Amino acid sequence: MGFFSKLFKSEDESMILTSPAAGTAVAISEVPDPTFAEEILGKGIAIRPTGNTVFSPCDGTIDLMFDTGHAVNLISDSGIEILIHIGLETVGLKGKHFKTLRESGDKVKKGDPLIEFEREAIAEEGYNTIIPVVICNSDSYSRIDTVTGKDVAAGDRIITVVK
Repeated sequence: MGFFSKLFKSEDESMILTSPAAGTAVAISEVPDPTFAEEILGKGIAIRPTGNTVFSPCDGTIDLMFDTGHAVNLISDSGIEILIHIGLETVGLKGKHFKTLRESGDKVKKGDPLIEFEREAIAEEGYNTIIPVVICNSDSYSRIDTVTGKDVAAGDRIITVVK
């Protein structure tokens, strides 16, 4: 691969993932849970949400919509495996404060709403509402660049994945 082709990756060699929620984009290392912070599940980013809806960050397929509504795993059309986890330890809510809008196996487009959640109610119950967004097959890519330290709207670019 030549110098210029390394600088100017073609669209099929990189993939843009957008924020699944409005809020502040922070480094995954700021998530107060070692499974996410130490990138055990993969590289990624986290959103401190200000809204109450999670949207698809790309075109793809829902691999697994958790019954409890606290998380969703997607596979992008280009093969990126993405876990979006709403809050920490929120599986313990057993679905309370979450409403799934899609099901496992559904095809989705970037920006489609996936889950609605009651952020304030979750926080009032003592749960951290941060949303880790993890690339579970990170090792399949040469680079994963994230945009952190700023407020984002759902649909803003937060991750660039390069083959």
